[in-house]
Amino acid sequence: MDVRRLELLRELSERGSVTAVARATNRTASAVSQQLKVLEREAGIPLTEPAGRGIRLTHAGRMLARTAADVAAALERADAIWREFAGSAHGVVTLTTFPTGGQMLLPGVLTRVAEVDGLTLTCTDQDPLVPDFADLTGDFDIVLVDAPGVQAAWRERGLAVVKLFAEPLDVALPEGHRLARKKRLVPADLVGEEWIGVPPGFPYDRILQRIAEVTGAPANITQRFLDNLIVEAVVAAGHGIAILPRFTTREHENGLVTRPLDGVSTERVIFAILRPELAERPSVRVVLDALKEEGARIVAAHPA
Repeated sequence: MDVRRLELLRELSERGSVTAVARATNRTASAVSQQLKVLEREAGIPLTEPAGRGIRLTHAGRMLARTAADVAAALERADAIWREFAGSAHGVVTLTTFPTGGQMLLPGVLTRVAEVDGLTLTCTDQDPLVPDFADLTGDFDIVLVDAPGVQAAWRERGLAVVKLFAEPLDVALPEGHRLARKKRLVPADLVGEEWIGVPPGFPYDRILQRIAEVTGAPANITQRFLDNLIVEAVVAAGHGIAILPRFTTREHENGLVTRPLDGVSTERVIFAILRPELAERPSVRVVLDALKEEGARIVAAHPA
């Protein structure tokens, strides 16, 4: 079977439509369909079946798509061996991130990568409302995400997952708030408070749900914002309290303080996720190492 056709099958398994595969691979939809039909003849069994106006993979197609990922990883390993033998980790690596991940990691990572001759790191950030950041792994070499832990969907996709560091999430208060006198808080301290929240379903919102479960009192969310800087400003002005990440919140700069919260799990983990074959590429490994080193520096700069 032709490796390039196998890769098209894999793209179809991840992108869901021939049109999306054509767009991602700079082909026409008819060319993609033709190549998939050739692959199906090579395989000798149906790999796709009609689904509405499009097609979807059969069970055999899904299994072969997973094999295509293994083939791609093996080819990257072979290329990596050669590049290491030649002493080369050059080229362009693309990375995309959620906003606060970029705020924390990218300044230092870009500095580290700039010291590597022949290696260019091109970065972008994403709207946090992207439904699933794992969908971006087909378009970027490295995708930075935050989550409570490794997600089952990442494993199902066969993605490589690199844990960078864990970041505590604290309670943000106006400096003059009655709870600001306490060094640490517990859920019972927060009953009756007005909250500045985030859109429903976001990680900080789930923490408010856990607080409600522990105390038996629902959170009184008066405003919801996606941008942490807006949340900081509104909290500092005395309009409520909030959950905010420890490493990027501008404590004391604008009349705001943060306090750790005991009694519920309040941390997010920063991961790099990527297609498994890319984890074999020397240039990508250099960037992953830089991300891990910068993550360790950030944690060391914010002792508990």
